[in-house]
Amino acid sequence: MTGETGQGNRVLVVDDDAGLARALAINLRAHGWDVTVAATGAGGLDAASSAHPDVIVLDLGLPDVPGLEVLQGIRGWSRVPIVVLSARELNEDKVDALDAGADDYVTKPFAMNELLARLRAAVRRAAPAAPAAAVVEAGRLRIDLARRTVERDGADVRLTPTEWSLLEVLVRQRGRMVGRLQLLQEVWGPGYDTETNYLRVYTAQLRRKLEDDPGRPRHLITHPGAGYRFEV
Repeated sequence: MTGETGQGNRVLVVDDDAGLARALAINLRAHGWDVTVAATGAGGLDAASSAHPDVIVLDLGLPDVPGLEVLQGIRGWSRVPIVVLSARELNEDKVDALDAGADDYVTKPFAMNELLARLRAAVRRAAPAAPAAAVVEAGRLRIDLARRTVERDGADVRLTPTEWSLLEVLVRQRGRMVGRLQLLQEVWGPGYDTETNYLRVYTAQLRRKLEDDPGRPRHLITHPGAGYRFEV
């Protein structure tokens, strides 16, 4: 029977249909899944970062942010398996979702045992990538992405939720420049695309907390007019 259960894997359900989301949560928990539910696209983006799901069930018809934009936003920093759950049956919708990075597409109405099987398959396919380093050592810093903690010389560094979100995106893509638009959308949401002053303010705050010399940063590097990079 263990092969037919979630075995404690974490699943994020992003769907604005409260009745369906509740039914999914009940069934998934009954089969051993640890379930997080979000009713909006913005909430789904937040939960994808904070809940660290092993697989995501994503509805395309969300009230605030189009499901495809949520999918693309998550794909900007994470390879977590995403199973689209949608009432849209047109082949074009399926192609668009798969091209945007979905791993599977299930059409409503659906059989619960089929959805469970697809979720288990998605997690199995992703299993080889699961052991990605959760702890990143960078000079005097120790950043635990799973526990969402930062230590400097062994002492805890207190970060605000926004500071952590910005740092997490950069650390997950360490060594690579992350564009300003991507950072704004992943940290603050899809509606933020011009507030580059937010990035300057919060990067400065992070440097004061993490860098030996905030004026000459070693880890949080600015690419003027383009984006930011985290270096170990």
